[in-house]
Amino acid sequence: MRVDLFDFDLPQELIALRPARPRDTARMLVVEGDAPFADCGVLDLPQILREGDVLVFNDTRVIPAQLEGRRGEAKIGATLHKRLDLRRWQAFIRNAKRLKEGDTVEFGANVTATAEERHADGSFTLAFHGDEPVEVLLERAGRMPLPPYIAGKRDTDAQDREDYQTMFAEKDGAVAAPTAALHFTDRLIAALDEAGVKRETLTLHVGAGTFLPVKADDTDDHQMHSEWGTIDAATAERLNGARAAGGRLIAVGTTSLRLLESAAGEDGTIRPFADDTDIFITPGYRFRAVDGLMTNFHLPKSTLMMLVSALMGRERMQAVYAHAIAQKYRFYSYGDSSLLLPARD
Repeated sequence: MRVDLFDFDLPQELIALRPARPRDTARMLVVEGDAPFADCGVLDLPQILREGDVLVFNDTRVIPAQLEGRRGEAKIGATLHKRLDLRRWQAFIRNAKRLKEGDTVEFGANVTATAEERHADGSFTLAFHGDEPVEVLLERAGRMPLPPYIAGKRDTDAQDREDYQTMFAEKDGAVAAPTAALHFTDRLIAALDEAGVKRETLTLHVGAGTFLPVKADDTDDHQMHSEWGTIDAATAERLNGARAAGGRLIAVGTTSLRLLESAAGEDGTIRPFADDTDIFITPGYRFRAVDGLMTNFHLPKSTLMMLVSALMGRERMQAVYAHAIAQKYRFYSYGDSSLLLPARD
């Protein structure tokens, strides 16, 4: 499909630079089948979902994966993208023309790395020096990797260390937050428990590739970056049991959705999974595992805009986004939410 079919005009003032406070006071646009749109709030979720429904969260934890350093006199920026082993990460490099294989980059705070290999997409393998775990080095020298549409408008600060982390974050490895879950708080979880809504967690370590623009003119020519994810056997069994009992599986975020769909067989059964996934969901895809999606509002011509269009229909999502813009919903990572519930046969 043509990528420009997923374009729209977004007023820059609708890009959220900070989250709602408290987090669960964000607005939520509910889109259920062909029914009229419902302008609600995230706190309305317990009344909208049904007893027995399951919210599926991603428990990845964002690491401070953005580094600023020098190779000699040249300034080098690095955003870690994917762990390769205990000391080596693939990283997107700013000012990559000034970096060669074998060069050492000094990131300050006694953190250094060797640029071992340049990849076809322009990224490098960085091998970090020393014996300390890389996560310790990043805590010392790194910054939270805010999306470009936020970082380009203001500096990253200490508040982002808390704001850009979900309440479910446990497993280190993400370089972008599963932002749909940023809206959840203890009081919202308590209300969902009271309503009989279940919850499960899986892990997908979100890579910086999620921020890369789609440069191809046709979706067939776009190459997705892979990300590592896991669903254990017990979780898969509970998810299948809940669905068999009539509950709906609602992915909280596109990362949870992509992993669920990667783990599902043709019959819709979710199987244990521990592997990379580069699943690319565009209109025409047949969903097997999920019955709905809670997600923020996405960038024009992005792979995530293509995903929600696959779930709800492209023309329907164009209408959804036109409504959201007219009603001044806040967009992107720190913005408002939507609950997408497609009609099912």
